[in-house]
Amino acid sequence: MTLKALIFDVDGTLAETEEAHRQAFNDTFKANGIDWFWDVPLYSELLLTTGGKERMLAYQAAYHSDRPQMSFDEIAELHRQKTARYVEILAIGGLQLRAGVADLIKRAGNAGLRLAIATTTSRPNVDALTKCCWGKPATELFEVIATGEQVTAKKPAPDLFELALNQLQLSPENCLAFEDSRNGLLSAMGAGLDTIVTPCIYTKDHDFTGALRVISTLEGFDI
Repeated sequence: MTLKALIFDVDGTLAETEEAHRQAFNDTFKANGIDWFWDVPLYSELLLTTGGKERMLAYQAAYHSDRPQMSFDEIAELHRQKTARYVEILAIGGLQLRAGVADLIKRAGNAGLRLAIATTTSRPNVDALTKCCWGKPATELFEVIATGEQVTAKKPAPDLFELALNQLQLSPENCLAFEDSRNGLLSAMGAGLDTIVTPCIYTKDHDFTGALRVISTLEGFDI
């Protein structure tokens, strides 16, 4: 089948964003007088739960089950504040795209390939990244943007990639997915997509069985 579109995950795939996310979570906890602190080893573990709200709920249940539990609405409000803080952090600048990403997206566009996003993160986070790294809103780079707010089941469920495929009106055989994590790979594979994996600093030890290729970066990747 002819390749017609590329579908990208965002966090860890386009850029090493997870440290900015971790800082935003910790800053939000501190601002609200909550004595949670997520260090790198703990955050690596928590990333196995996709979605920020889901991650906080899972952490609360696993590490603070002896305390009164915050409601979903309270967690959702914390997540709203965390997203705002993440956008502030990226607005300062300094976040760099991973090697080869900018060149691949430019070459794909020049070749007439369509570009899409399938990410569990929120839409404001996607726009914050593209404005930081490209100086443009996401819609000027990607035709389709499927984000976590649009689906009930997040990765490793296939819903996000299925949503992107539906909006592209393409079959999986015409598309190639790009991911950095095991959950992302399972999601893309569940939607029938061949998947290129570029592990990030938080996912380098994941099991990527089933990936079309596992490579360190997209630098020089031939489409």
